[in-house]
Amino acid sequence: MTETTTSTTRVRDGSSTRDAIVAAATRLMQVKGYTATSLDDVLRETGVGKGSFYHFFRSKEELGHAILDTIVRAFIARTVDPCFSAAAVKPMTQIRCFLDRVVETQRAGNCVGGCPLGNLASELSDVHEGFRERLAEVFSTWRARLTRALEQAQQRGEVREECRPESVAHFVVALLEGAILMAKVTKDIRVMEQCVEELKRYLAIYEIEAR
Repeated sequence: MTETTTSTTRVRDGSSTRDAIVAAATRLMQVKGYTATSLDDVLRETGVGKGSFYHFFRSKEELGHAILDTIVRAFIARTVDPCFSAAAVKPMTQIRCFLDRVVETQRAGNCVGGCPLGNLASELSDVHEGFRERLAEVFSTWRARLTRALEQAQQRGEVREECRPESVAHFVVALLEGAILMAKVTKDIRVMEQCVEELKRYLAIYEIEAR
């Protein structure tokens, strides 16, 4: 392919060059990790030259931030928004919807790759402060959304007062990340399903039955 530095460059699959670079790097890093994935690996995967790459990204670190932003947007669009955007749906139903979507994502991927956010967090949090801060912000946003749903459920009289929304939200995120890791290691979606079913039973302890 003839190399060019314009943003309208196209690759064989019709995607923009920038999007193709991000997509290829995401696939590679999900399998090999951020550190083990080299710029040459990404260029070979996409077929673009270094000139095109440096037109869009000043460094591998900048590419990493673009990947993280893409992962977050996809997670929100496919998993968070479909469940939490429906104002007419009860908050606890929204949370269960979210849990089911997380399981479905792992099932669709055959338990390969695990959680991209969790993978980056475990690899980079101790060695790259910039990524650690961004990842911490992402997980905080995730916990905050669950906390808000639990608080709304309390306000509606659907969840008991002894429920501590922020603590429960922390627990939900931690359990999901652990369950995803176990499913990745065992390559068995039933591990994920069992963990989520137990999590649903835990949440049900706080729910107030409608009369």
